Amino acid sequence: MELFANFALDEVVNQGDLDDVARMMAILAALLGCQGVEEYRVLLPAALRAGVTPVQVKEILYQSVAYLEIGRVRPFFSVTNQVLTEQGVALPLEPGSTTTAETRLAAGNQAQVDIFGEGMRGFQDSGPEESRHINRWLADNCFGDYYTRGGWTISSGK
Repeated sequence: MELFANFALDEVVNQGDLDDVARMMAILAALLGCQGVEEYRVLLPAALRAGVTPVQVKEILYQSVAYLEIGRVRPFFSVTNQVLTEQGVALPLEPGSTTTAETRLAAGNQAQVDIFGEGMRGFQDSGPEESRHINRWLADNCFGDYYTRGGWTISSGK
């Protein structure tokens, strides 16, 4: 256990120059990706103590649904709500959406342009017809629904 703890909880996580908040956010996201729900439960209180806000935790979960699918993320919502409640956080959190069904595509397209440059403008309408819907989902869901939410800023990644 000593070798594991030194490697996983010191050597690996302290590599690079991320601040504590960014590092803990990356760890939580990685645990989602590998389905490490038990370790997520253990590390979520530590992430909150390190300065990750409850809103940021929820935003990580929301973002992950498009990439991991709801079936893999749902258990993490339950654990998150349990841990936040145990930590004295009042639920539900304030809504963070800034778009509507009518504005999400344009807002998402603009977010892609802001992040990746002018070459992304109108990207949702590019590519082969049979897969164009994926580009649209990226623009309206991933970028329009999530990257535009309050509690998550594109410029800081937080």
